[in-house]
Amino acid sequence: MANERLPRIHVHKSGRFLSTEGGEPFFWLGDTAWELFHRLNREEAAHYFANRQSKGFNLIQAVVLAEEDGLNVPNAYGELPLIDHDPTRPNEAYFAYVDELIQLAADHGLYIGLLPTWGDKVFPAWGIGPAVFNEENARAYGHFLGRRYREQTNIIWILGGDRPAITEERDYRPIWRAMASAIKKATDGAALITYHPHGCHSSSEWLHQEEWLDLNMLQSGHGSGRDYPTWEMITHDYTLQPTKPTLDGEPNYEDHPVSPWPKWDPANGFFRAYDVRKQIYRSVFAGGCGVTYGHHSVWQMYAPGRKLKNQPPGYEEYYWYEAIDRPGAGQEQFLRALMESRPFFGRIPDQTLLASDEGQGGEHVRATRDAEGSYAFVYLPTPRPVVIRMERLGGKRYQAWWYDPRTGQATAIDEYPARGEQQFTPPSEGPDWVLVLDKVSQGFGPPGQR
Repeated sequence: MANERLPRIHVHKSGRFLSTEGGEPFFWLGDTAWELFHRLNREEAAHYFANRQSKGFNLIQAVVLAEEDGLNVPNAYGELPLIDHDPTRPNEAYFAYVDELIQLAADHGLYIGLLPTWGDKVFPAWGIGPAVFNEENARAYGHFLGRRYREQTNIIWILGGDRPAITEERDYRPIWRAMASAIKKATDGAALITYHPHGCHSSSEWLHQEEWLDLNMLQSGHGSGRDYPTWEMITHDYTLQPTKPTLDGEPNYEDHPVSPWPKWDPANGFFRAYDVRKQIYRSVFAGGCGVTYGHHSVWQMYAPGRKLKNQPPGYEEYYWYEAIDRPGAGQEQFLRALMESRPFFGRIPDQTLLASDEGQGGEHVRATRDAEGSYAFVYLPTPRPVVIRMERLGGKRYQAWWYDPRTGQATAIDEYPARGEQQFTPPSEGPDWVLVLDKVSQGFGPPGQR
């Protein structure tokens, strides 16, 4: 396929981060568009990609064999992906359109986090299915995809699709292993592969030792109320050996009901932009190499006359083309800008910076810093004062800033010596803020500005 070539993404030599093939930082800022190939036409896809590019996203997560009855309901042009539900008999017309959208994403500077299939085609469980994969045809399908896209550099592969790899009844790893190994072989080892698990779980639970798994992905999800401790899940993966990058690939969706599966009852309200910010900042500051945003209407490309088959009533408040401009969608870029404005590959999580209580749930504070002490970031979800052990930073003097995660604007506070403990009280407006401490001798500009 001819393409506007984006650099391939690799695991950085540190084992903690992602980088381009040229060694530049790659901060994964994804958006969730599971039904992209299944439900959008060319014009709609172009509009969506342009919007996401303008908002600073650099990766879109989408599924080839889609969740919403993707084997039986055709795409926008009347095409089904497989002939007779057979993974060894792909429909060329369907995949030609997938090709087109992957290239269109590249033309907008976007990578595709490509799921070969939703997990219900392997393990139906709570999905529509049907289960069509076994080891043999999973290997054939993986080979087909790997060969087809081996020259397409804007793809990161995501297996799984909201499913465990092992259940009490069966070990599904051989199927995923066959698919992954075929993709790796067909791409001459160039494929970067992760795995998308079901809610409140991480790929590391079943797959961390698999050679084909290049990075871990977790789903803190939407079904366990507000402030599910994504930071604890990231910390768990961060400490595993061998070292692999990790990220939250599905935190709470903006405008999703705050309710456990399977009801999605809006009686407790909806997750809003503030809820999303809390989870994405705290997962990244805990050691994540990036994060994926999602909106309840956008993942399914909700539109007039379109209902969910595989879900309870979703109580959607917006159509997808309205939801792409919701506040949370525009605020994720400020996290990426912050992370890219300071030395990237030396960042470590460090709660020992906090002399005050780190707090629980919605008040949990999370800290990260450069291993060499050139900067520190502390996410404060509430206006509660925080006390910092300044000597942990290692320099002489530090410039303090308040960084606004809603606007990306930074306000200088003052300079402070790197000794003793120092209390910082965030502005009353908010409610959340990022405290930035920069070593004065580094001469950094305002945080968030490259």
